[in-house]
Amino acid sequence: RPSRRIMSLHSRRRVLLGLGMAALAGCGSAPPAAPPVPGAPPVARQIAPGVYVMPGSPGSADESNLGRIGNAGFIVGERGVIVVDTGTSFAHGRALLAAIRAVTDQPVRVALVTHTRPEFLFGGTAFRELGIPIRMHSRTSRLMASRCETCLKALRQTVGETPLLGTAMYKPDQEFEATHELDLIGRPVRVLYFGHSSGPGDIAVLDERSGVLFGGGLLDAGRVPDIQDSDLEGWKKALQSLRALRVGTVVPGHGPASSSALIDTVERYLAQLETKVRGLVRSGASLLGVAESGELPEYEGWDQYDVIHRRNASVAFLRFERELMFK
Repeated sequence: RPSRRIMSLHSRRRVLLGLGMAALAGCGSAPPAAPPVPGAPPVARQIAPGVYVMPGSPGSADESNLGRIGNAGFIVGERGVIVVDTGTSFAHGRALLAAIRAVTDQPVRVALVTHTRPEFLFGGTAFRELGIPIRMHSRTSRLMASRCETCLKALRQTVGETPLLGTAMYKPDQEFEATHELDLIGRPVRVLYFGHSSGPGDIAVLDERSGVLFGGGLLDAGRVPDIQDSDLEGWKKALQSLRALRVGTVVPGHGPASSSALIDTVERYLAQLETKVRGLVRSGASLLGVAESGELPEYEGWDQYDVIHRRNASVAFLRFERELMFK
């Protein structure tokens, strides 16, 4: 594209992103909060009685945000705390724990990792240092073991060595295979697994008392969902299952807390991506042109559109082309 058009698109996307995130943020229990300052210590924001989110920064991981781009959260009960996702690094994990301690002196019983992304799991080393067990789906554990050494090396190059001091690979203390309820803190918390969806072991976490859903890799707000590890049909079925639940507020993996309407928003993006790319495959288009011809202007204002959506289009093209060939 001409450079002038790129600059104008970038300006428009920044404006649209700000407007879109403000619209998504209204969840009824609290006014929209400003996004966190990149690299600043996490602050726990209450979104329902006993339920808190510690927001990540928008954008991709870099030196300014220390790679802290994923949301984390926690649920406080009468007998303890359940943490959802552990942050990007050992230092980030420690900072999340300090933010929790600023809210409650209840002990942290377990930390759940919702999916295999660096910004959600590498803080686990700080939790394990204190004897807090890390719990994840067995398929997430296997995927983490197979590739996250490489992920950590790449993160060091992107963020720098100093912010990642003490960060290391680890094995989860607890694994599971299916949906279940955690009876640890005096309030019912359901761990939801729908099969291979946004990722092979991706889970969501529902606090049944408040109706707050932590969406993990299944739901992003104002940010393009990443299909790289997904099974698209499984993802669609998972979203249908989420829609049937009593969900009030959604804490996505990335982006501001939203209403349950976010489920429909993510589903619509996936449907439009599939329709667009299947049309390109049927027309005999070349993979080389998919990044341009697979544009979805409705989503240009979403965070990481230029990077993740273009990759999504290419990934989907290869999948649908292979499907057509073997069909």
